[in-house]
Amino acid sequence: MSRPLEHPLDNPARASLTGPHQDRFAERRGRVLRYPEDVSPFVAMPDAPGAADWADLAMLAGPGATVWLPATTVTAPDDWEVNWRLEGIQMVLADDTADADDAADDTVGPIPDSEAVRLGAADVPEMLALVERTQPGPIRPRTVELGTYLGIRRGGRLVAMAGERMRPPGWTEISLVCTDVAHRGQGLGAQLILAVAAGIRDRGDRPFLHAVADNAKAIRLYESLGFRLRRRTTFSMVRVPLERATAGEWENPGPERTSAQWSPRAARPDLSPSG
Repeated sequence: MSRPLEHPLDNPARASLTGPHQDRFAERRGRVLRYPEDVSPFVAMPDAPGAADWADLAMLAGPGATVWLPATTVTAPDDWEVNWRLEGIQMVLADDTADADDAADDTVGPIPDSEAVRLGAADVPEMLALVERTQPGPIRPRTVELGTYLGIRRGGRLVAMAGERMRPPGWTEISLVCTDVAHRGQGLGAQLILAVAAGIRDRGDRPFLHAVADNAKAIRLYESLGFRLRRRTTFSMVRVPLERATAGEWENPGPERTSAQWSPRAARPDLSPSG
């Protein structure tokens, strides 16, 4: 049996899919949950998964599928291929009261941005194109449904965006922060992070995000905006075995399936947004 969660951010995907994202997005088999494939490649395992949980994930995802294990220390069984594994950190926006002593004097609080526009279903083709150009990490046709996504346009073209991804109770993750190469160095990423954070705060949640542990530049940016280290964690992509040793577990393995087309290089910027 897995231990109870000590904090919603200890296993944020699971806290999201058993909390605010449960009714609309959660797909479940046993104790394993996942987002629909056209929303996110993230799956949520129990804190201490057993063999039955991995078997449930295999049945839920399908033979040969690749899935993401986000912000967790869970390790896949030996017969599961680990496509990549990244060491990361989890950061939270310093609270105006509780964390005031920890915040630097020069941090900037969440602020709305008059230049940022709300992105919706009609903007998905442009969002997908921007992600293709900048490679900030996984996006799907329905990712925009996870929360508020804001963008900045130049000459009518979407050149920067940021939005909300996981949503544990009381918290919202800022993610998919990206800027076109030609428009970097103007602080657009910082603008959008603060604007998204302002919306999160307005509804009573607290912002958090993730970064690759060795990306000092991104971490310095987040610290300048008021984010503080909470814990170290890992992100990994694993592949479900095409066939399982247990007789009858796969009646018909079928063709190889994939729920995410990302390499470690492509995935890395998702934890270290450009802008």
